[in-house]
Amino acid sequence: MQGILNVQPTLLGIAWPASTDSLLRKIILAVAGTALLTVSAKIQVPFYPVPMTMQTFAVLVIGMAFGWRLGAVTVLLYLAEGAFGLPVFAGTPAKGIGLAYMAGPTGGYLAGFLASAMAVGYLGERGWDRNFLTTLAAMILGTALIFGFGYVWLSHLIGMAKAFQFGVLPFLWGAAFKIALAALVLPFCWKFLTRKS
Repeated sequence: MQGILNVQPTLLGIAWPASTDSLLRKIILAVAGTALLTVSAKIQVPFYPVPMTMQTFAVLVIGMAFGWRLGAVTVLLYLAEGAFGLPVFAGTPAKGIGLAYMAGPTGGYLAGFLASAMAVGYLGERGWDRNFLTTLAAMILGTALIFGFGYVWLSHLIGMAKAFQFGVLPFLWGAAFKIALAALVLPFCWKFLTRKS
């Protein structure tokens, strides 16, 4: 396990190295990241007990692959797109509904996306995405942050028991699947990229 203060190159830094700290490169990556978040929010995958989107998976992977700063900027841009009424969120109509959606029951989860991307991005910059166990730990932490923010916000709206019953419990199996998938995919990508270089 890499030292907690020892900054490592991110997966993205290896896949698309920058000779300089290019603003254009960061803009392209952030916009591409918001497109991935939008697509992942719109596609529903049949799962038990409720259908799932791959949005939390996208948040975790973007955070870890981009690093905490670019991951945070990407999620903030995504949230700004939604706030301005673009239909980027799960279940939003074609014209979007902006801040009204963000203030609704899913608002806490959206805030959790930012906290999660920053946390796993920080760990990604310290090499936690290079083997299964540390990636698994980072993904559990990132998912816990998303659920934690979502649960607290939802508790204020419908109470603690209902927030857990409707906002956490039905999504645990899907979250476990996405955590395991990310813990397999990211170390595999590292092995693939380091073998090529």
